[in-house]
Order: sequence, then C-alpha cells, then structure tokens
Amino acid sequence: MAYYPPPSEKSQQEYPPPSRRYQIREKIFSIGDNFKIKDEAGEPVFAIRSKIFSIGDKLVLEDMTGNALIKIRQELFHLMPRFTILSAQDDQELATVKKKLTLLRPKFTIDSIYGNYKLDGLDILAHSFLIIKDDQVVATVGKKFFSWTDSYGVEIVGSEDQAFIMSLVIVLDQVIYDNN
Repeated sequence: MAYYPPPSEKSQQEYPPPSRRYQIREKIFSIGDNFKIKDEAGEPVFAIRSKIFSIGDKLVLEDMTGNALIKIRQELFHLMPRFTILSAQDDQELATVKKKLTLLRPKFTIDSIYGNYKLDGLDILAHSFLIIKDDQVVATVGKKFFSWTDSYGVEIVGSEDQAFIMSLVIVLDQVIYDNN
C-alpha cells in the first residue's frame, strides 16, 4: 500500500472529500432486526440479517449477492451494553462499542482497528449525530422522526470503509432504540 501525505488544509477547503449517502430502513414484517441499506440512487447495497433464536443480538451485514462482510455480536453479562464488530471472513475484531453510564445523553467508547471514533451532537432523543475520527467528521446520521420502522439517512465522507460505518450505525440503533 502506497503512502500519500495528508492533503493541506487549503486543498481540503477547495476540494472537500467525496461523500456517499445511504438510507437504512428496518424491515417492517420480519422476525428479528433486519435492515435494507440503499444508496442515494435508491439501489440496494447492503442487507443486515439477524439470527432469530440466539441469546443476545447477532447480526450479519451482507452485500446484495449474499456475501457476509461484517458480523455484529452483542456481548452479554456487562453492566452497560457492549457490542463487537468482526470481519466475516476471518473473525478478526474490527471494533468494540461500549455504552458509558450517563444520566441524560448516551455516550459511547468506540475502539477500532481504523482508529478511535466518537459521537458528537448526540441529543437526548438521539435523532441526529456525527461520527468523528481523529477530529474529522466521517459520517452524519439522521433518524426520521415519524416512520413505522427505524429509518436513517447516513452520509459517509471520504474513504471510510462503508460497510464498517454502516455496522456502527446499526450497533448504535441496537443500543439507543432497542434498549439492548
């Protein structure tokens, strides 16, 4: 892999990094947590499928041909919710997401092989927030207020791993809205 120096601050202002937009929507009539992820053109890109009869959440992010890309596992027997994100090919741990004990706003510790992530702008209802890595916004997430199922708009900036960021958003959905 070639090393490229980071762009100067001036070039970042002139040429913002490219971004991709997605819509994540939970399927209405399904057993378990199943999601479909579409790109900005409305084409399906990823699917999230859950294992129905398992203790704790076990989810798999797949491409549209059915190839498993990422596994999401809930770790049980912790005071606060904790999830592990794994590579589906070799079960390498990609990240650990831990919810912190707080009174009003949910807070998380997200340690990954890609760097440390944090959430910003997370309000009490957690309907919109930013995912930040190394003081750079890598994703903007917004949840629809009025919909039958969980539905999100996600904009991923730059060259972040799209499937990994989607799995982070799904984990946050599991912790914040499904009370896991």
